Amino acid sequence: MKKISLGPSAHVDTFARDNLPPFEQWPDLLLERPEFQYPERLNVGVELTDRLVEQGFGDYTALIGNGRRRTYKELADWSNRLAHALVEDYGVKPGNRVLIRSGNNPALVAAWLAATKAGAVVVNTMALLRAGELSKIVNKAEITLALTDSRIADELVDCAKDNKFLKQVVSFDGTANHDSDLDRIALNKPVKFEAVPTGRDDVALLAFTSGTTGEPKATMHFHRDLLIIADGYAREVLNVTPDDIFVGSPPLAFTFGLGGLAIFPLRFGATAILIENTSPAKMIEIIETYKATICFTAPTAYRAMLSAIGERAGLSSLRLAMSSGETLPAPVFDEWTRKVRRPILDGVGSTEMLHSFIVNRVGDARPGSTGRPITGYEAKIVDDAMNELPHGAVGRLAVRGPTGCRYLADERQATYVRDGWNLTGDTFTQDAEGRFHFVGRADDMIVSAGYNIAGPEVEAAILQHPDIAECAVVGAPDVERGQIVAAYVVLKAGIAPDAACVKRLQDHVKSVIAPYKYPRAVTFVDALPKTETGKIQRFKLRQSRSTLEATTYITGVPTPRRR
Repeated sequence: MKKISLGPSAHVDTFARDNLPPFEQWPDLLLERPEFQYPERLNVGVELTDRLVEQGFGDYTALIGNGRRRTYKELADWSNRLAHALVEDYGVKPGNRVLIRSGNNPALVAAWLAATKAGAVVVNTMALLRAGELSKIVNKAEITLALTDSRIADELVDCAKDNKFLKQVVSFDGTANHDSDLDRIALNKPVKFEAVPTGRDDVALLAFTSGTTGEPKATMHFHRDLLIIADGYAREVLNVTPDDIFVGSPPLAFTFGLGGLAIFPLRFGATAILIENTSPAKMIEIIETYKATICFTAPTAYRAMLSAIGERAGLSSLRLAMSSGETLPAPVFDEWTRKVRRPILDGVGSTEMLHSFIVNRVGDARPGSTGRPITGYEAKIVDDAMNELPHGAVGRLAVRGPTGCRYLADERQATYVRDGWNLTGDTFTQDAEGRFHFVGRADDMIVSAGYNIAGPEVEAAILQHPDIAECAVVGAPDVERGQIVAAYVVLKAGIAPDAACVKRLQDHVKSVIAPYKYPRAVTFVDALPKTETGKIQRFKLRQSRSTLEATTYITGVPTPRRR
C-alpha cells in the first residue's frame, strides 16, 4: 500500500475526504520540490486575494469584466462580504459542497473565492447545462446549496424542484449592478472575514469532466493543488508578472479556464479580462483595446482569429498564445508564427491532472510537437502492460507529478491510475530529443484495412488546403475495410461543396501524407460540434453520422444524408 498520510482538516462535513479513492489507487505524487511546500493550513481563496493586498497589490487591477475594473482590494472586500453572507445567512459549513453556475464574469470569481474562504468545496458548472445534467452533478456531489447568475437561474430552480439534495438556489448579479439576493444580503457585511483554516490536503474543488457521454466523473483537487499549477506551470512557462493581462475563451467551469483566467493572474498580481460571449473578431478587439499579453484558447479559435486578422499586422501587445483542449495543428502553428510573430505554445493537460503537464516553451516550440513535461512532472510512453516503449513507438501516455487523478467514489479510478501513473487516454510518441508528439485519443485511432491511422495527422493535412476553414476526422464503419477515414469539413466562404472539391481535397491529402490515409468519406457541414472551450466533440460525429444536414461524398460518389 502507498505511504500516504493526509494533513489536518477543517471540514466538519467530511463527505469529500470520506469519498476519496483508496490510497492504493492513488497516483504517485511528486511533491519534493521546494516550490510545492505549503503550510499545513492553507486556504487558496485567501492566497489569491487578501494575501495580495498584504503584499501591496491592493490598488492593482485584478479583474476586468462587464465594463468595470476591480482592484485586488475590491475583490478581497467583495469576496469577504459574500463569505459572511454564505456562512451567516445560508448556513455554509466547512466541507459543504456549493455549486456555482455562471458565465465568465467577475461575480463568478468573487462567489468562488467567497465559498472557498468559507471552507466549502466548490463545484463550478457551465452556464449551458440543463436541469437534467445539473441533477447528475448535484446527486453525485450531494450538493445542498447552489449559487447562480440571476439571468440563468431557471435551470437550477427546475433541478431543485424534485431533487432530494438541493435545498437552496441563491441568485447573484452577474452584471456589475450587485442587484440580486446574495448581493443585497452581502452589501452591509464587514469587509474582513476570518477565513476557515482549511488544510492544504482539504478538497477545495470538484471538477466534473466534460466532452464525453455517460455518468459524469468528479475529480477532486486540494487547496495545495490549485497553487501548485500556478507555482509550477505558470511561473516556469508563462513567467507571469504583475504587468501581465490575461484574456481567453475557456469557461471558468473548466480547469483550463479556471487556471488561465483566475488562478494564474491572481497568484502573481496580474489582471484577467473575463468575457461572457466572444467571437474571434471580438477577441482580437479586446486584446488590442486592453493590450492583453497572454491568451488562453483552443486551436479552432486561433485558426478563426487568423482568418479575422487577415494579412494585417496586429496583436502587438500579446507575448504568449497558449493553446490547449486538443492538439495544435502544425499549419495553425506556422500561420500564427508568420502572421502574428508571437509564440504560440501547445500543451496537453486534463481535468484529472487539474491543468497542463506537458507543454512547449518559448524558444523550444516545434510545429506538431506538444513539448516536454513541466518541471516536477514525469511522462513516458507505455504499452498495455505498462512497459516503457522506445523512442518513436506509438503507445499510451503515462504521467505523474505533484497533481494527479482522484475521482470521487468512482470505480473508474482503477482504470485511470495504474502502477502509480496517470493514464490520460491519449496515444503519443516521444522523439530522441525528449519531445512528445500527440497521435490521437485512444478512441480516435482509426484502423482501416489493417493500417493504424491517426485522425489528427489527417486533420493537419486537410487544414493545409486553402479551401478549408475547419475539419474533424473520425473513423466510419465499412464492410470491406472495417473502418474508413471520414472527414467533416467546413469550407471557406465562396467554395462550392461538390465532388470537384472532394477530389481536390483527397488529392491534396495523398500528396502530403501516405496515400492510404486519405479521407474516403467527406461530409460538408456548416459547423463542427464543440464544447464551450472550443474542443471538437468527435464522439458526436461518430454517433450522429446519419442525422447530419449535409452531403457525404464517399470516394467521389455523393450520398444524401437526411435527418
